[in-house]
Amino acid sequence: MSNTNSKGWTVLFAGTGVNLALGVLYAWSIFSHALTEQLDWSKTQATLPYSVACVVFAITMVPAGRLQDKYGPRLIVTLGGVLTGIGMIIAGLTHSLTAMVLAFGVLAGAGIGLGYSSTTPAAVKWFAPHKKGMVTGLVVAGFGLASVYIAPLTKTLISSFGVSQAFLMEGIAFLIVTSLLAQLIKNPPPSYVPKGMLPTSSPKSDTHNRQYEWHEMIKTPQFFLLWLMLAFGSSAGLMIIGQLAKIANVQVHVEWGFIFVALLALFNASGRVVAGMVSDIIGRTRTMLIVFLFQAIVMFLFVKAGTIPFMALAAAAAGFNYGALLSLFPSTTFDYFGTKNGGVNYGLVFTAWGVGGLFGPLLAGQVIDATGSYGMAYTISAILCLAAAGLSLITKAPHVNTVSALQGIKPDTQ
Repeated sequence: MSNTNSKGWTVLFAGTGVNLALGVLYAWSIFSHALTEQLDWSKTQATLPYSVACVVFAITMVPAGRLQDKYGPRLIVTLGGVLTGIGMIIAGLTHSLTAMVLAFGVLAGAGIGLGYSSTTPAAVKWFAPHKKGMVTGLVVAGFGLASVYIAPLTKTLISSFGVSQAFLMEGIAFLIVTSLLAQLIKNPPPSYVPKGMLPTSSPKSDTHNRQYEWHEMIKTPQFFLLWLMLAFGSSAGLMIIGQLAKIANVQVHVEWGFIFVALLALFNASGRVVAGMVSDIIGRTRTMLIVFLFQAIVMFLFVKAGTIPFMALAAAAAGFNYGALLSLFPSTTFDYFGTKNGGVNYGLVFTAWGVGGLFGPLLAGQVIDATGSYGMAYTISAILCLAAAGLSLITKAPHVNTVSALQGIKPDTQ
């Protein structure tokens, strides 16, 4: 393995490590359940900091992507780790809903957006295009895998010290870890050519592969199609992630819902890697179609998840499908619009995730508070996934990628 290739793998795994800490967002259902039990918050109130964090996370991705494109990922990831840690520390020092929303929702949400925006574009630039799906899947798998350890850790800390101390201790730990790992994340030098990629001076180099500026990208129909599909698909997964501990309590009457959260996280991470690798072979939108249809079926089946084995199966499947989307959409954005401005471009696409994060969890919280059942929320989510599946059938690349064809990458021309 060459020295430059070793640096690429270092950046990849450091980015995965950062996401393992920033993925504390996916353990919110553990915090949420504790807030309703220890502070007597309603389910809707306990969902609000998480939903605000999702929105702020998504909005921050846009300027964060622009900043990392301009100044490099190291500084932006460091800043993200600091803000996330400080936000959680402040959340541990308050019992006020307003202060919790500002601390976890705004500060930690912004920190997560800064860190997450910078890890994937940096790693992708070190590898050849035909590995784009695999690399993206591995980096973002850290975010999905996080609650495998964060969920039981949080449950243990809450049981031993209370919810406030759990926020405080995890905030300190994540601040230190992300700040250290951030120092390993950097872009390759301008002259760097990944192994297996044609140099730009080659007569066969890609003269048709445009590097879209953000203002050019948002004028294309592909941008709006990707945005709508991500919003529809992510709302279902984020609804389950944000509510799973409570869903388990309501539907199968267990107090150890963190086990289902950890299971979902494991499949969330595996979905990112598997979908990334599969999409390198069969194409991004074909893989999206499969995932959206599968998620729609899972949402309908959640209504019947009244036993522990059925709940475990549903949680695993929902996590796998949701994770797959978080691998497919950055890869597709880089395919369609180039990697030069990948940070800000994917940041704009990712704002759809924020809409899904606001709509899905709040929908579930309001439905359960009003009816005592999640049934209507599952049905709405399933319909949105079916709509996204339909949109995937008409989504095609905005231009022919000559390098992709030469290097054996499966184009989205269905």
